[in-house]
Amino acid sequence: MLQTLDWIIVAGYFAIILGLAWWVIKQRQDTSTDYFLAGRHLGWFIVGASIFASNIGSEHLVGLAGSGATDGVAMAHYELHAWCLLVLGWVMVPFYMRSKVFTMPEFLERRFSPSARTFLSVISLVAYVLTKIAVGIFAGGIVFSVLLPELNFLGMDSFWVGSILVIILTGLYTILGGLRAVAYTEAMQTVVLVFGSILVTIFGLNALGGWDALREIAGSEMFNLWKPLVPDGIASTWAPIKETGRMAWYFNDNYPWLGMLFCAPIIGLWYWTTDQYIVQRALGAPNVKEARRGSIAAGFLKLLPVFIFIIPGIIAYALAVSGKVPELQNQLIAANGEVIRDNSQSAFPLLVAYILPVGIRGIVVAGLLAALMSSLAGVFNASATLFTIDFYSRFKPDASQKKLVWIGRMATAVMVLIGLIWIPVIRGGKGLYDYLQGVQSYLAPPIFVVFFLGVFSKRMNAKGCMATLIVGFGLGLFRLIVDTPVKLLHAFEYTQGSFLWVINNIYFQYYSLLITVVCVIVMIVVSRLTQEPSYEKITGLTYSTTTDEHRRENRASWSRGDVIASVALVLLIVLTYIYFSG
Repeated sequence: MLQTLDWIIVAGYFAIILGLAWWVIKQRQDTSTDYFLAGRHLGWFIVGASIFASNIGSEHLVGLAGSGATDGVAMAHYELHAWCLLVLGWVMVPFYMRSKVFTMPEFLERRFSPSARTFLSVISLVAYVLTKIAVGIFAGGIVFSVLLPELNFLGMDSFWVGSILVIILTGLYTILGGLRAVAYTEAMQTVVLVFGSILVTIFGLNALGGWDALREIAGSEMFNLWKPLVPDGIASTWAPIKETGRMAWYFNDNYPWLGMLFCAPIIGLWYWTTDQYIVQRALGAPNVKEARRGSIAAGFLKLLPVFIFIIPGIIAYALAVSGKVPELQNQLIAANGEVIRDNSQSAFPLLVAYILPVGIRGIVVAGLLAALMSSLAGVFNASATLFTIDFYSRFKPDASQKKLVWIGRMATAVMVLIGLIWIPVIRGGKGLYDYLQGVQSYLAPPIFVVFFLGVFSKRMNAKGCMATLIVGFGLGLFRLIVDTPVKLLHAFEYTQGSFLWVINNIYFQYYSLLITVVCVIVMIVVSRLTQEPSYEKITGLTYSTTTDEHRRENRASWSRGDVIASVALVLLIVLTYIYFSG
């Protein structure tokens, strides 16, 4: 499907990426600060673009555009969590920057105890392998299998070739350049991705006949952002378990309105304000001002996926259902006229393949590759930082700076190898993608609770923190164990009405809310029943222990322009909710 001009553009993209990475690699990488935090020299635009590019990965190229084709703008609630980046910049960044930490687990050690750091580091590394790396590979394979279906190399099909290519190239510049290479290439990839995705929207609307034609063909329900939040009947409002025949109050069988309303913000705050994968970019800024402005900039960029991924997904649905593009109709619409959900994950690459002209297609393919590579680069670098700083440097405190950088590179190489090993598992598990999307809902609550209660209450102590992490992750792991055979072995079912059946059929958002409530209770009760922490040791790490000097420094770090930009971002979110109201 790609013509010569497209290949030239894609090759040019790779040449620019590798050239930029090489220029960065030639900069100083002698110390761990240089390698893992780019010497803390990242400006606000690089911070913001890097945060955005790290976030924009497979869940957008595959999952978000696919949800647009099946459920319209309903999943935009997750993208409108841009306000969480304001929480990162205004609330959490001052504490992180003041503590001079490299990792989020390291902050937990400063606030609570070394054991809390170790526990969170292990959980984070395992989660990155099981989720972010796996899903990134899955998306790369899908993009290549749609755009280059006939590709075959040494007996490997396009899924294998695409996955291996993306992993190796991304791993190469991540290993050599560290966060500086990742951040600078991500900034450029953000420009390519946004520009290319805007072109998909424009050409898709042109093929359909414009915005009015899209709304007419897709129907008002596809543009109803409130659909998952407003129930049809009070009687069904609180139902915690999936039931056949009670479909009116949620927009598909996984997202009840109440769960979206209360659970989604918890997941958002965990991801955007406490996850190493995201926060490491802010830690690479020279001061609070640049980190905060980068977070605000990332918030504005975070609104774009609604228009460059979800809307194209709706366009793909409209083109398919109207029959204007037979290839899309054949692959997305079943004989009964409904969307084939398993195929909807290919909505975005199908648009690229059948709507875009030669040349433009090459630009957009480069944008798709940019998203896949930036997402993987982020998780490779975050994982290497966690391993080196939270494990190796603690067991080898006398290790030289060059040794730490070398260990970081080796850790990244290991993550690349793990990614390659994952490919056959990803290829074989048809339900794996959906399964992985729910994992974070079980991992997020205890992390969210210990970070936010830890910052907002000085009385929370190390014992309360550890009890919360153990109980919270225990509950999440129990649900994952129960879910795994049902999700991955499609013939497996629990006896209806049994305890395990009930656990498996509780909406994952409600189960996540249950974990959150339990974690809050455990954190408060255990902390109150045990000895107070030493407030001198946590000076500057909670609101109650900040000094006058800390407050003066924080006030000096923001200007009226920062406030205006933050208010403008909130207004844009509100206006988006108002416009997409059905």
